[in-house]
Amino acid sequence: MNTIISLFIDDEMNLEDKIGFVERVRNHSSFADETLDLLHLEKLVRSDVVTVLPQILSARPTILRRAVHVFMQPLGWVSSALAAALIVLVIFAVTLPGPAPVPKNRFVVYMPDVNQVEIAGSFTNWKRIPMQRAGDSGYWVVRLALPEGEHQFTYIVDGRRRLTDPTIQTREQDDFGGYNSILYVDEKA
Repeated sequence: MNTIISLFIDDEMNLEDKIGFVERVRNHSSFADETLDLLHLEKLVRSDVVTVLPQILSARPTILRRAVHVFMQPLGWVSSALAAALIVLVIFAVTLPGPAPVPKNRFVVYMPDVNQVEIAGSFTNWKRIPMQRAGDSGYWVVRLALPEGEHQFTYIVDGRRRLTDPTIQTREQDDFGGYNSILYVDEKA
């Protein structure tokens, strides 16, 4: 993947670089075509994987009908009142958590000819987290919630080869002779 296109897509260019990029797109149709192809793939990567959740039907309405029938028998009114009180108590005593927030830190790397990509960093205590293929696009993606601050990380390709993020220029040498990418997370961003 062309690094300049990646910088453009990720909005990591200064104004002078953007001018040069637009001039290159205008003067080279093959470069313009490659840019458009990668923008379409980026659109695919950024789209929601699941847009509609399936409705799951259960047998509970039948069980509920049976329970109502039992409570309607003689002395059922007392049982019904106790059951209603218990339901009200459970509703007010137990609060269900809302949907989990979607982690806002998205890591994407273009590796079309590999079988596995993982990410490890200071935010995972250097434990490997598998990344997911984005269709047949060649991109690998994972979303993680990162706390504010500076984080070091690397990609692990096919279980052994370490790779810095090609879109992040800030790097630091690790204790094993390789390099880690440095990411700064700001809560306001």
